[in-house]
Order: sequence, then C-alpha cells, then structure tokens
Amino acid sequence: MTPVGGVVRFVLLGAAWGSSFLLMKLAVQGLSPGQVVLGRLVLGALALTLLQLVMRRPWPRQRKLWSHLAVTAGVGCVLPFLLFAWAAERIPSGLSSVLNSATPLATAAVTALALRQEKVTPRKTVGIVAGAAGILVVLSPWRFYAADAVDLWGQMACLAAVLCFGVVFSYTKKYVSPYAADPIGIPAVQMVAASLMMLVLAPLIAAGEISLTAPVVVGMLLLGVVSTGLAYVWNFRIIAEWGATAASTVAYIPRS
Repeated sequence: MTPVGGVVRFVLLGAAWGSSFLLMKLAVQGLSPGQVVLGRLVLGALALTLLQLVMRRPWPRQRKLWSHLAVTAGVGCVLPFLLFAWAAERIPSGLSSVLNSATPLATAAVTALALRQEKVTPRKTVGIVAGAAGILVVLSPWRFYAADAVDLWGQMACLAAVLCFGVVFSYTKKYVSPYAADPIGIPAVQMVAASLMMLVLAPLIAAGEISLTAPVVVGMLLLGVVSTGLAYVWNFRIIAEWGATAASTVAYIPRS
C-alpha cells in the first residue's frame, strides 16, 4: 500500500463508519435492531462474496485463521452492531458517532495492557488524549446529563460497543494480520461467519413486523454494502499496515 493509498482508505473508512450511525437511525424507523444487524451483515457478506468471486480472489485456507475470524465476527461485528442498533432507538445518531470516537482509547488500553502487543509511546499517547479531549469539547456530556435529554442506557450500549471494537482492533493485528491472507477474503469470511451467527439468533432477537419504506431500504443498502462490506476491506488493510492503535483513530474522522 502506498502512503497516499493508505490515507485514502483511512478517509473512506472514516466516512463509511461515520455515516453508519445516521443510516442505522434511518433503518430502525422500519426495522427492529436485530433485523437491522441481520440485514447489514447479510448484505455485507453477499457484497464481499460477489466481489471475491468476480475478482477470483483466493479464500483463506488456514483452519486456525478461520477460528480467529469467527472470534472477530462475534466480538467485532455481531455484538457491537447489536449494541449500536439498539442505541439508535434511544439516542441521537450524532451522539452515537461521538461516543464511538472513544475507540482509540479502548484500543490503546487493550493493546498495551491486555495483549501487550504495541508500545504506546508518549507521542502516540498525546495524540490519543488530544483527540479524546476534542471529543469531550464537542460532546459536552454534562449538557445531556443536566437536561436528562439522552437515554443513559443508550450511551452505555455505545460504550460497550466501543470496548468491543477496541478488543477486535488489537486481536486482529495480533492474530489475523500475521497470516497476510487476501484482504478481501479475510473480511468476506468474517462477514459470512457473522451472518451465520445472526441467522442462528434471528428467531430470538430479529422477529417482528417490517416496514420497508424508501429511506429504510436505501439506508440498509448503504449500511450493508458500503459501511459494512467495503469498510471492512479497508479496515483490514489499514490494521495490517499501520497497527491497531493507529488504525483505530479512524473513529476520530466523523467528528474531526
């Protein structure tokens, strides 16, 4: 990856994930949170599988890699997607996006303390803390608490999802990136695994009525194909090239 290519992917990923909160807000107008996640994952899996077949890219063959991708599918897709979709019914999409910007902090903590994988240098620490300070200025969380205007459980769900992302960024760098497998094949397998997990859970958490209006359909298509399918291709490339903590700063883009 050239430096310019990496920056372009970084910006595209930030835009794709930043817009996902608005797209989820549109989708939950006609679908339940479970239905949104199921549709998002299935559309992402179909898009990447089709891309894989059209481009005739190799599928990952290592069994151990598939087991690692199953972990990233559950921790990095199913669980945080459900939490964010549930929160979309309770708090503004802009607030979800800002809370998601805490991902670099979670990633740095997991990477340095739990997996002890990357050294968090003073320079990197200053950058992460400066970004976090900017988030607090933009969010001004005291305003919401004082006015009791935002659901606390919705915010807690977003922060739990952020912790999942922090874990999966670090896990991916340590256990998936070393295989140097196809950058489309890896997210394709992850999306397929996550879709299968959601299909198993669907009777329990994705039942209910469906109202497919134009905004709901457009929102789901963009959420599944772009903000999930293509975004995870960019994400794996960036993690492999830049490292977990640096890659996670993509969460700063939607509010920068």
